[in-house]
Amino acid sequence: MPRKPRIYLAGMPYHVIQRGNNRQACFYAEQDYLFYLECLTDACRRYTVALHAYVLMTNHVHLLMTPANDKGISRVMQSVGRRYVQYINREYRRSGTLWEGRHKSSLVDADNYLLICHRYIELNPVRANMVRHPADYRWSSYSSNAGLREDERLNPHAIYLGLGRDREARVSVYRGLFAGQLDTDSIKAVRIAAQYSMPLGSERFQAEIEAMLGRKLGYARRGRPGVKEAGTLYG
Repeated sequence: MPRKPRIYLAGMPYHVIQRGNNRQACFYAEQDYLFYLECLTDACRRYTVALHAYVLMTNHVHLLMTPANDKGISRVMQSVGRRYVQYINREYRRSGTLWEGRHKSSLVDADNYLLICHRYIELNPVRANMVRHPADYRWSSYSSNAGLREDERLNPHAIYLGLGRDREARVSVYRGLFAGQLDTDSIKAVRIAAQYSMPLGSERFQAEIEAMLGRKLGYARRGRPGVKEAGTLYG
């Protein structure tokens, strides 16, 4: 059965995940993280994609991005994937695949889920017990979004900018969002939407998007996957 074509809507945010093949590592040293970010920055600028949040984990990557056109995200991921794999194979004298097939992505209902997606992405290292606080993890966008350092590769979404009248107010509110962990239902919703390429939002939001596109999206059956199936998701 042929794979469904990627469909991206210009001006709408997407949560994108790329995993290492068989959950194997795709970053081995500091220089690898730095080169991946260089590739990502170059590709986002070239293909006019706004990057709002990211985290580079040992064996997978989470990105929150808004494309200016319907081809932007696919071209970014193709460019980054190609350059980074060539680099890894050359640097570590290896061959073969690095990534686990195609990247996964879900359209995000910005009004209700964009900041949840921010938190899901930037809290990944905390959930993985790698650090106690997201500010302690170097390879994510948290420190920039929380006003602790500058990161020119980021382009804030309007929802983020609406957190306060100025940067000081915004970062104060943003830090407050990370006072605790994300609730279980939100984590499950983000994971299922990404795994099955479903819009992350209400049933009404999904129906509106499907009506706009004239096709069904993501999971073949209506309703959520069963508990056992949902429990296999990770990251």
